[in-house]
Amino acid sequence: MEMWLSNGMRLAVLLAAYALLWSVETFIPLFRYQPGRWRRALPNMALAVGVVAVNLALASATARLSAAVTREHIGLLSGLGSRPWLLVALGIAGLDLFAYLAHRLLHKIPLGWRFHRVHHSDAEVDVTTALRQHPGETLWRLFWQLVGIVVFGLPFWIAVLYTALSSLNALLEHANLRMNDRLDACLRWLIVTPNMHKIHHSQQMAETDSNYSNIFSIWDRLGRTYTTGKSCQDLHYGLGEEDDRRSTLGGLLRMPF
Repeated sequence: MEMWLSNGMRLAVLLAAYALLWSVETFIPLFRYQPGRWRRALPNMALAVGVVAVNLALASATARLSAAVTREHIGLLSGLGSRPWLLVALGIAGLDLFAYLAHRLLHKIPLGWRFHRVHHSDAEVDVTTALRQHPGETLWRLFWQLVGIVVFGLPFWIAVLYTALSSLNALLEHANLRMNDRLDACLRWLIVTPNMHKIHHSQQMAETDSNYSNIFSIWDRLGRTYTTGKSCQDLHYGLGEEDDRRSTLGGLLRMPF
C-alpha cells in the first residue's frame, strides 16, 4: 500500500490521467474548443503545479497530526484499526463530507469566494480546469482535511489515499467529455459525474450554488444542494467577466485582491 501511495507513484498516476483525459476530450468533446487551447491551458497547468507543491510541502505536518490522533486514539473511527476496509470506507466518506463543507463555504463566505472565483472564471471547462486553484483556496481545503483527520481519527495513509482519489475524480468531472445521458444519470446516484459537476460551473447563480460534492453525490442530496439543472449543451461557463488580463497566471494570482 505504501508503495502505491508514494509521492512519485501518485504524481505519475495523476500525470497519466491528465494526459489521457486531455487526449480523449480532444476527440469526443462536449463543447468544441475555441482557437488558442494551449494558450488558455498553460496558466491552468501552472496553478496545478502550485496545488501539488502546496500539498507536498504540508504533507509532513499532516502526517504528524495523523500520527498524534491515532496514537492518542482520538476521533470517531479510532476503534476501527483492526477493520482496515471499514476504516477506509468510512474514512474516505468522512473526508469527502468535509470537502463538501469546505467547498460550500467557499461560495458562502465572501473572502472564500474571492479566492474560489479563480476556479470559476474559466470560460472553457476541461481537464486543465480541475486544478485551476489559487494557493489560498488550496490552504483552505487542506485546513478542512486536517479537521476531518482529527474528527475521525484517521491515519495519514487514508488522507493520502483520499487526496489521490479526489484528484483523479476532479480531472474526470471537469473533463470536456461528451457522456451518455443515461449512463451519467445512473452513476450520479453514487458519484459526481462530469455532467453533474458541469452544472456547478454555470454562469447562473442558482446553478453555481449547487452540486458542491467532491466524490460522492450523496452530500448534495442530504444538504439539499443537488440539482439536475439544464442540459449541458445549454450551459454557459465562467463569471461573464473574463478578459485577457485575467487569463494570465499573474492575473489569476492577483484576482482575489
